[in-house]
Amino acid sequence: MTSQEPQIAPNGFHVKGSLLLDAKGNAFIIRGVNHGHAWYVSQLQTVIPAIAATGANTVRVVLSTGDRWRGTSANEVAEIIRLLKKHQLIGVLEVHDCTGFSEQSGSVPQTEAIAYWLRNDIKAVIEGQEAYVIINIANEPSGNDCTANQYIVDTKAAIQKLRGGGIAHTLMVDGANWGQDWANTMCDSAKYLLSTDPQGNILFSVHMYEEYGSEEKVNTYLRKFVSNQLAVIVGEFAMDQGMGKSVAAAAILKVTVQNGQGYLGWSWKGNSPGLESLDIARTWDGSELSTWGKLLIHDENGIKAQAKTASVFEAVNP
Repeated sequence: MTSQEPQIAPNGFHVKGSLLLDAKGNAFIIRGVNHGHAWYVSQLQTVIPAIAATGANTVRVVLSTGDRWRGTSANEVAEIIRLLKKHQLIGVLEVHDCTGFSEQSGSVPQTEAIAYWLRNDIKAVIEGQEAYVIINIANEPSGNDCTANQYIVDTKAAIQKLRGGGIAHTLMVDGANWGQDWANTMCDSAKYLLSTDPQGNILFSVHMYEEYGSEEKVNTYLRKFVSNQLAVIVGEFAMDQGMGKSVAAAAILKVTVQNGQGYLGWSWKGNSPGLESLDIARTWDGSELSTWGKLLIHDENGIKAQAKTASVFEAVNP
């Protein structure tokens, strides 16, 4: 390393109040896309360059412990990280098998996600990548019948077990109520949950679907994090949640840009029958975008106009 090259802080990303700072200490605002890698493993080499071409600065990548779908191996995780870095994209890695526990058939408790991150082979490939990777502990790991107290207990335990196991990355925590946090459980407990992390390095994530059908609802929720000086992103959203379930997507873009908060659209391609409207791209290579994709990418508050590459890539040779 020469004296002209940037010094990367060993702890990588970290939060400071409502801001997410990269390893060089510069504010980084997530503007990107979700990709269902665990279901479409063969598309990785096509999708990552295609998402990069939209101007996105981040990809949230679906992984699996092997409990519900084919497990994502350590070699795969290493290749995902390599490819993301090659295209100057920050990775948010998430385990999807816990979705809606215990209301969704086959879902597994968040403890399985924790065990996955602490597996020796997985831990070996994510260690040292704290400047390029954020760990989203588990996707939507609590359903609507999870009590507020149970959500807090489970989230605190997950944070502390990962820290106790040596995971030093910024940790992303999903909201209660299938991620939508309509009861404000995560919002109301966020300050406490942040205090339970010895690193104080938690990024909160709300998934905005049918519960957020108006700009007023979007603004009211997100402004609470601004007022409380806590870091939050909209980790998933789309224009709808299926037929007759509209989402105020343009308002989400507008309010997050106004607040300096991040967003990740769901999802690149491959949504199940009845939810095809959530596909951002109609083709894996992104040559044809959906109506939703055109809004996410080309709106004045969308990816192409608003995303800025993380400053940690400034010293990376093309």
